[in-house]
Amino acid sequence: MTTYPDTGVLSAPAAGTLLITNVRPYGEGEPTSLLIKDGVIEAISAAADAGGVTPAVEADRTIDGGGNVLLPGLVDMHVHLREPGREDTETIETGSRAAAKGGFTAVFTMANTSPVTDQPIIAESVWAKGQARGLCDVHPVGSITKGLEGKTLTEFGMMARSDAKVRMFSDDGKCVQDPQLMRRALEYAKGLDVLLAQHAEDHRMTEGASAHEGEVAARLGLRGWPRVAEESIVARDALLARDYGNRMHICHASTKGTVELLKWAKEQDIPLTAEVTPHHLLLTDDKLVTYDGVFRVNPPLREESDTLALRQALLDGLIDVVATDHAPHGSEDKCVEFEHAKPGMLGLESSLAVIAKLFVATGLADWRFVARVMSERPAEITRLPGHGRPIAVGEPANLTIVDPEHEWVSDSTRLASKSENNPYEGEEFGARVAYTILRGAVTYDLAAESASEAAE
Repeated sequence: MTTYPDTGVLSAPAAGTLLITNVRPYGEGEPTSLLIKDGVIEAISAAADAGGVTPAVEADRTIDGGGNVLLPGLVDMHVHLREPGREDTETIETGSRAAAKGGFTAVFTMANTSPVTDQPIIAESVWAKGQARGLCDVHPVGSITKGLEGKTLTEFGMMARSDAKVRMFSDDGKCVQDPQLMRRALEYAKGLDVLLAQHAEDHRMTEGASAHEGEVAARLGLRGWPRVAEESIVARDALLARDYGNRMHICHASTKGTVELLKWAKEQDIPLTAEVTPHHLLLTDDKLVTYDGVFRVNPPLREESDTLALRQALLDGLIDVVATDHAPHGSEDKCVEFEHAKPGMLGLESSLAVIAKLFVATGLADWRFVARVMSERPAEITRLPGHGRPIAVGEPANLTIVDPEHEWVSDSTRLASKSENNPYEGEEFGARVAYTILRGAVTYDLAAESASEAAE
């Protein structure tokens, strides 16, 4: 078994050796080869000659990387895998398959399950089920308050010291409205060095709202969700983090005003980080004109000015990471009147393709940027050893191989997820995950999947 400090026992690495040939780490330089032994990168070598021939190495399995991009395995700080309670929409197993297909080797699943992940036994169950599947490390997020009721703090210490080693706490889906309770949470979390992640929404300003407060909502007759509902909580929590000194993370930033507040906080050296979702980077509230419940999400899709501000903030480092907020829902919860649709979209299987389309294909950024915002920074913020590490000898073999020129069209009928609330249906993309490798074990193989589909 392989262990990493402060993470507990992880699933066993793949026994034996795996040879990966003809890959370009971070999409740079000439193709190289990696030899992986017992879940660890044992050697990295350049091609033997200009023709790209790699010296023969005895290995239990060899993967030809096809000259594609090699990245550290992706890490998602924010997903909803619905188990326990809504296994009809997603399970830890189907969510892990979706994560592996999307290039992820670790995900953090939020606490708003049924029952809520507010005690060690529930967190340990989630962790154990993820490890039993062995497709992706599924880290449970503990709730900040018992039952997500916003009244009493949970036992952070008991969950942090449990076998699940809970390292992040959030009431995501609900905001911790009480500032005094949030202060106490910060003080408690500081002593344990765990991260608090806030769903920034003043619920008093969003009651009955289902769309961004703007021209589109007014035209469609939908109650508007103002930017200030998010920004007021971000401002408050930035000040709390400043005065009480613990790390705070803002979930799914969605407005240009939030970007301005993040800039101010970083200038003051406040320990505040933030994430942005692929859908808030790519989609706008123009999508709502069909009243399709698939496009209802919390926070709502905003205007183009917000989208552009979020993209620039990610490039500038004001927003630290991309997180999917993968939120599966059944058709009975989406094929209803827009204002009654449950908020949330799928994201695990398409997030890397969205980021590649927006930033790499346009020349705004390179694959080093993708590695930073989708692997390295998420692992750093969550204090997650073994993931988001450099591609180097001696490092755990948690890796993703990406074909940067694989054109494909998003199709909900071919998802690994159990649900089909896919906001990118019919969207054309130009990059796709070819392989995902968790501690030396191949957890996703695009060629094998394509061959299986062709045989159907």
